[in-house]
Amino acid sequence: ITVNLAPADLPKESGRFDLPIALGILAASGQIPVAALEGYEFAGELSLSGELRPIRGALAMVLAAGRTGRRFVLPAQSAREAALCGEPILHADSLLAVCAHLCGQTPLAECPPEPCGDAPGGLPDLADVRGQARAKRALEVAAAGNHSLLLAGPPGSGKSMLAMRLPGLLPPLSSEAALESAAVLSLAGAFTPEHFGRRAFRAPHHTASSAALVGGGGVPRPGEISLAHHGVLFLDELPEFERRVLEALREPLENGRIHIARAAHRAEFPARFQLVAAMNPCPCGYHGAPSGRCRCTPDQVARYRGKLSGPLLDRIDLQIEVPALGAEELQGAPSGEASAAVRARVIAARARQQARQGKSNALLAPREVEAHCTPDAAGAALLRQAMGRLGLSARAYHRVLRVARSIADLAGSVPVTATHVAEAVQYRRFAQD
Repeated sequence: ITVNLAPADLPKESGRFDLPIALGILAASGQIPVAALEGYEFAGELSLSGELRPIRGALAMVLAAGRTGRRFVLPAQSAREAALCGEPILHADSLLAVCAHLCGQTPLAECPPEPCGDAPGGLPDLADVRGQARAKRALEVAAAGNHSLLLAGPPGSGKSMLAMRLPGLLPPLSSEAALESAAVLSLAGAFTPEHFGRRAFRAPHHTASSAALVGGGGVPRPGEISLAHHGVLFLDELPEFERRVLEALREPLENGRIHIARAAHRAEFPARFQLVAAMNPCPCGYHGAPSGRCRCTPDQVARYRGKLSGPLLDRIDLQIEVPALGAEELQGAPSGEASAAVRARVIAARARQQARQGKSNALLAPREVEAHCTPDAAGAALLRQAMGRLGLSARAYHRVLRVARSIADLAGSVPVTATHVAEAVQYRRFAQD
């Protein structure tokens, strides 16, 4: 038996073609009616016993097929995932069950679609973080405007704790965004229906390669930045990543997409992620600590920070220091504000942005920044002064305005005032120190 999977130059991988190949052979040999195959799409991996096994990317496949009116027949485990798109999905446990359905003997059951749910429950709570009021405020501002954030501080100061609590502050995903996020995760086999509607949180190790972070391979596959689509990408120990790996982030941070080109194949993946990075101030981690534990020379500190290029830092909206807390501060500090209270303010700020411009502040183009983020006279004068003293670039200028607009939205202010600009400028000080 010869099976032709045309076109020949299109890569075929995984076992998803097992079920349609088997049905084609059965139909060609007269064991099932050929006409019964009309109006169906099939995908599934077959075991030697005829049992149907789940496949990777079922949701993405159904979404890509569009609303054609054809019914999908998938393995039971994959059907539950694919049904989230709202299309009619039939599920089967074996090849015999599919044949019985096509022969009109035992109809297959339809997998009902599961509703999109906002699932903030079970996420780490911001109230667990003691002290660090300024870092918490920066986290809130970042969540309000979908801004990128860099946390710099000594080991144990709470940088990772803060980063892991960002998803709990973000507003719920729209149905369309939830489907996009789930479809990309489905391609990597990293999606579970129970987490549908929850923002992805990806935290790759600093030894990750460029292909693992931004995508690649002989047959291009999405990387961590795409798996974090509409979610959070957390890069801990940022200077420990290879420089060429970090430089690959520059384009997707601006465009929200990544283009991967190979000799025979090209691919484009979505990558609208929110970047949160953490780093130590020096190789030993204790530069500037009151205890005087740091023994790093100025050259070592400069070389360590120099691993992060200026163009990359310029694309990070908020850059703050997270100081170490002493025992008295940890023991005497009251419990912080809960994530639910902060999330309510963030949702209100995002609602103002949607009503005003239809998108979050971080996504505003330069012309839209001029239209929606122009400060009052005092704020403009303060920003001109800050640009001269800190040597801010044109890109940084627009990013400061976007952050100031988010601060104003959190305060419920229509104009962007000097107070909002001053706070936004403070979040750009680390790169200049």
